[in-house]
Amino acid sequence: MHFCKTSKDTSKMKIYPLNTGDFKLDGGAMFGVVPKTIWSKTNPADENNMCNWSMRSMLIEDSGRLMLIDTGIGDKQSEKFFSHYHLHGNDSLIGNLHKLGFHEDDITDVFLTHLHFDHCGGAIKWNNDRTRFEPVFKKAVYWSNADHWKWATIPNEREKASFLSENILPIQDSRQLKFVQRIGDFTRNAIPNIDVLFVDGHTESMMIPHIQYKEKTVVFMADLLPSVGHIPLPYVMGYDTRPLETLKEKAKFLKEAADNGYYLFLEHDSVNELCTVKETEKGIRLDQRFSFNEIFGN
Repeated sequence: MHFCKTSKDTSKMKIYPLNTGDFKLDGGAMFGVVPKTIWSKTNPADENNMCNWSMRSMLIEDSGRLMLIDTGIGDKQSEKFFSHYHLHGNDSLIGNLHKLGFHEDDITDVFLTHLHFDHCGGAIKWNNDRTRFEPVFKKAVYWSNADHWKWATIPNEREKASFLSENILPIQDSRQLKFVQRIGDFTRNAIPNIDVLFVDGHTESMMIPHIQYKEKTVVFMADLLPSVGHIPLPYVMGYDTRPLETLKEKAKFLKEAADNGYYLFLEHDSVNELCTVKETEKGIRLDQRFSFNEIFGN
């Protein structure tokens, strides 16, 4: 079991799911080699083969800190750019943050699992006269890691369209950027009360936060497990740079999650916020699915 309780008291911690918006992506790209006749049973597609996905962030209130994990797609790209992703619904990062009673300047930490545009775009905005980009959260530390930062700022041709310089470089220019130290594949207490699993299949050094909350382990799954439809091992996104590495990482993690009763917080599942998994004769499979409030009662 990777996770160990941190020494700091987490009894007063509060976690809020925060949906930053919904979008559509091609079902074939999201499920790789798995045939549509199979994946469409859990993730039905529209007439253009597009499936609905969420961009669900997590807000953690803990001992004077207010941490946001991932920020969604943002709103600074062109209408043509957004047209490819069919944004829909009424959710937004700032709107839902305000509904929870918080302001942008209350955020002390922004933890970016990785720097693909649908995970970090909401961290940076245009300034008032649209002459330059600036951080949305002016008082926050922005957390990445050195290996992934290098990977994102000198992108390969396959991922270049996902690493947008306007989302990334202004973080460094603001001098609000700090790096989580990678110690092997699992760094305990990487930042206060957050343990981090590093995985390399989707992209280099993506970070998977593990949070001890109300005597349970909550894991923010980012793109290691986009939805409950991705639990079987072969269900690997076409976006992953090293799909065979993802297979290994998923197998190891999901066994640990089943053995230890982890609650998996799903960033992209448009229906399910949380799930658990279990060991079956066919391998690891979905156990139960929940809303966040069903388990944690916020």
